[in-house]
Amino acid sequence: MAPFSRLLLAALVLVAAATGEADAGGSGTILYGPARYDRVFSFGDSLTDTGNSAILPATAGGPFTKAPYAQTHFKGPSGRASDGRLVIDFIVESLRLPQPTPYLAGSTVSEFQHGVNFAVGGATALDMAFLKSKGIKSFVPIAISNQTTWFNRVLQLLASPPNQQRKIMARSLFYFGEIGFNDYSFALMTLTNDTMGLAKSLVPHIVGVIRSALIDAIAAGARTMVVTGMIPIGCEPEMLALLPSSKANYYDQASRCITPFNQLAQLHNRELNRMLSQLRRAHPRTSIQYGDLYNPVVAIVSSPRKYGFGGKPLAACCGGGGGPYNFNFTFFCGMPLSTTCADPSRSVSWDGIHFTEAANKFVARSMLIRGLEASEPIQISK
Repeated sequence: MAPFSRLLLAALVLVAAATGEADAGGSGTILYGPARYDRVFSFGDSLTDTGNSAILPATAGGPFTKAPYAQTHFKGPSGRASDGRLVIDFIVESLRLPQPTPYLAGSTVSEFQHGVNFAVGGATALDMAFLKSKGIKSFVPIAISNQTTWFNRVLQLLASPPNQQRKIMARSLFYFGEIGFNDYSFALMTLTNDTMGLAKSLVPHIVGVIRSALIDAIAAGARTMVVTGMIPIGCEPEMLALLPSSKANYYDQASRCITPFNQLAQLHNRELNRMLSQLRRAHPRTSIQYGDLYNPVVAIVSSPRKYGFGGKPLAACCGGGGGPYNFNFTFFCGMPLSTTCADPSRSVSWDGIHFTEAANKFVARSMLIRGLEASEPIQISK
């Protein structure tokens, strides 16, 4: 097994799953040993979606279904918003499990037996009606509450007879990928006088619906959960290209990302972690781990060459328009006028919104190294 696989196997086994005990404080107690999961259930948006947006009528036929998406690993479109694998792919592969079936691609016990991916590209944390009440327009009619409903349908299908539910949940890993970026970005692009105030006002609501989804999974018997935080919104080429400013202190000197947007992401992550701490105290028999997406991305954007990336970490690899971000919707990745960089593995951003496989791999490694801080260090190969 590759060193990266050993790292993931060590990081993803929780005492709660093995002995029914977990630490009521901190980030949970981890048992370092061979993982024994039968399946992964995953939730989120395009950073986790492995095929649902290609099927959902509102998004079917979108860019993720066309070349050059997924060219690096899958050699052709796979419904993933990247040139290759996502963070969830690296986790599943390292657990030696089959890839979870995208929810909209399956309907039977056999199709869902080894896990289900409920994430949808373009999904929001909050539903369309709530966002509309705030003057925010969303484009994909799927929120985290819809994904929870889908999960409950699958569980009813798998847990037949009902006494199978506890066993299924104990041997399942729940991965809650990033959700909320679309809510925040739509708010930041509204035509109001205080877009930042509007975006910040969403934080407690977004954290609240994530909490509801976690509680629903815990009520169903979930014993092992990984909950990821928000990415650095201000480092997205899309945001940098569409929302420039000459205001003082608008850009961070080290990363050149948009400071107030990253502060919004940090606020989200603080509130999310506060909520997770409360859940750990209330449900000590469930291990709830936080997955940091923010700091790894800021690290490679601020010092790309240190981590094996190229010198333009804020430019989209696939797209067009030139300039420091190479992002323009007219030249969006996969469109006739777009081009692709020669070596995606040297880029952080794939299409200006989503990460390259190389960045996803780095983020997955970094996320799990942080989870192993109390354990013996494991060398990770390039």
